[in-house]
Amino acid sequence: RPKALTGKEAEALLGKAEITVNKNTVPDDPQSPFVTSGIRLGTPALTTRGMGKAEFRRIAKLIDEVLTRRDDDTIARVKGEVLELTRAFPLYLARRA
Repeated sequence: RPKALTGKEAEALLGKAEITVNKNTVPDDPQSPFVTSGIRLGTPALTTRGMGKAEFRRIAKLIDEVLTRRDDDTIARVKGEVLELTRAFPLYLARRA
C-alpha cells in the first residue's frame, strides 16, 4: 500500500521485468479478489535453481526498484539483471555425452 499499487498492477509491472509473481489477497483486503492488494512470491522455484540468501536479497532489491520507479528504463535494466541471474542458476544442468 505505501507504493500505491494494487496486486494486479504490481504483477503486470514485474512481469515486464521477467519476475513472475501472482496477485494475492491479504487479510481484510479492501480490493476485490480480481484486483487484490498483495502479491505472492514463489520461493521454491528459486531454491530449486540453487539460489540462496544473497540472490534473494538481490531479487528483493530488483522488485523494489521496479515497483518504486515503474519506468521503462528501470524495467528494461532489471529484466537484463533477471536474465543474467537465471542464466547463472539454470533450471537444468546440461548433460554430458
